[in-house]
Amino acid sequence: DNFGKWLSVVILVITAGFFALGYYVYDYPIDELFLAVIGLAVASIPEGLPAIMTITLAIGVQRMAARNAIIRKLPSVETLGSVTVICSDKTGTLTKNEMTARTVITPDKSYEVEGTGYKPEGDILTGGNKVDPEKESGLKKLIETVYLCNEAEINKSEEGVWHLKGDPTEGSLVALAMKSGLSMDGFERLDTIPFESDHKFMATLNRKNGDNPVIYLKGAPERILEMCSAEAGSDGKKVDEEKWLKVIESVAAKGQRVIAAAYRETDSGKTTVSMDDITNDFTFLGIIGMIDPPRPEAIKAIEDCQNAGIRVKMITGDHAITASAIGKELGIATEGKTITGNELEKMSDEEMVQVARENDIFARTSPEHKLRLVRALQANKQVVAMTGDGVNDAPALKRADVGVAMGIKGTEVTKDAADMVLADDNFASIANAVEEGRTIYDNLRKAILFILPTNGAEALVIMVALLLGLAAMPITPAQILWVNMVTAVTLALALSFEPTERGVMKRKPRDPGSPILGGYFLWRILFVSVIIGGMALLVFDYMKDNGYDLELARTMAVNILVAGQAFYLYNCRHMRDPALSYGFFDNKVALVALAALLVLQMVFVYAPFMNLWFGTMAVPAVYWLYATAAGLVVFILVEIEKVVYNQFFDA
Repeated sequence: DNFGKWLSVVILVITAGFFALGYYVYDYPIDELFLAVIGLAVASIPEGLPAIMTITLAIGVQRMAARNAIIRKLPSVETLGSVTVICSDKTGTLTKNEMTARTVITPDKSYEVEGTGYKPEGDILTGGNKVDPEKESGLKKLIETVYLCNEAEINKSEEGVWHLKGDPTEGSLVALAMKSGLSMDGFERLDTIPFESDHKFMATLNRKNGDNPVIYLKGAPERILEMCSAEAGSDGKKVDEEKWLKVIESVAAKGQRVIAAAYRETDSGKTTVSMDDITNDFTFLGIIGMIDPPRPEAIKAIEDCQNAGIRVKMITGDHAITASAIGKELGIATEGKTITGNELEKMSDEEMVQVARENDIFARTSPEHKLRLVRALQANKQVVAMTGDGVNDAPALKRADVGVAMGIKGTEVTKDAADMVLADDNFASIANAVEEGRTIYDNLRKAILFILPTNGAEALVIMVALLLGLAAMPITPAQILWVNMVTAVTLALALSFEPTERGVMKRKPRDPGSPILGGYFLWRILFVSVIIGGMALLVFDYMKDNGYDLELARTMAVNILVAGQAFYLYNCRHMRDPALSYGFFDNKVALVALAALLVLQMVFVYAPFMNLWFGTMAVPAVYWLYATAAGLVVFILVEIEKVVYNQFFDA
């Protein structure tokens, strides 16, 4: 938008200035001057640029979709190239989301669980020996509780593959119950309090075969411990909270996610359960530790992001020690310490600005913490991408510079608030989207860097003709429109298909406030405009002075402009690297575009109806060698300019 505004202002100022110059200084007749200034305006305006920019964005969005990043809002493509911080959920995004119960600890024993994933195969061991859960009362009660206080299902498909329906954490507990072989027949669920991040637990009211109903509870260990007054199997022994917290930390330090379980018997007539029933007189049953291994591709993607100057911050509801252990495996825990949601609650907005800047792992967080973290990072002048899946994540995604919703487990509300949706819920897709965003922005700049010298060369020809007081313009407005059309429709469009340049993910993020064309690009545009426009003007002037037909001289001027742009296309494919350094034939569309341009230009020169419409004239075949030589001059001079700039000016 800023680029378009500045370009419009510059063109208006130039045309108005030359109109005044021609009228007051050179005393041109008003009708001739008006036509000349119209020609200058037509030459200066890149008519094809809006279409090329839109097409480039659309092609980039298609490429992103092929890499599982679905763009909902087109401007976010530009923002992706500027992202400096990615705040990501852990479960399912950075990890495989294939929870497996590994450790079970009751008040009197510790157990290890074999098997992986949701396949209910594997033994439960203690001290290396297989146990029968039916004979282990504490283990039996704990497994019963986490199975009954659960919404997940595990089913075997016809192909013999086990599939989860529900939350992965709950699925791992169902798999544990199935591995135990315990019978869960006869239990009837009467009521439920669903899990919510605010209270960090789930509760159900169940009854078995007419017995008194029992409230089963599972959730965050520190929250469950607060509600327990006794330990199971200890004849009313008070819970040693300090001891259990140390046990929980030791399990979490292995990178395992920890949940706890408890129960309380109720009156026989009770049929509903409410928050008022969740008091502090529950019996603590123990904890279960589950692993969710990191995605190998996420580890690589995080490394790529860090090489690209992008900090990755993990925001999770897990225990702080679990989060820290997983963070180290992922390569995130490089700075600061793990900050908990409770710590964030006590901080002012000013304190959070510093904490958000210095730390990369945030544990036991809520959706409200995500929103505060986005604001704090933006206060640090960061461009933030934030992931989310729940309804409550929508405000944080809306506030972020790029909101990223999960396509598989994300809610419709979250997707509506997001700028981008991940089809596979994988962090690597975010890194891929950033890479594509940088590529798209590069291709936009290449298209502009290619198109503007065409207009610059045409404008230069008109301006010099006005200043020299030439009786006839070297090119007519209709011919200018032709050059603009064929170079934009064919050559510039080819740059939309450029592959990613080498080292694109080793650059620092682009400053979002920086202009799309910096000082060097403005120099390049002027440099190429002078070369192409100068050669077209010299050829026209030579032919006119030596008695050639005006139509032939103009046709050659147009051919010089088109040939110069055709060769300059390959200069633009690599903005700083030599054109012949790598990937010269990677963009097949560019070769097709050159072929299409040659056909169009032949029609322009030799078709009688085109000669009539555009005032052109058929040229001898040898004259194409002159146009080709002019194009080669452009190519060689720009390549020399690249080398000189890289050697002496690009520190």
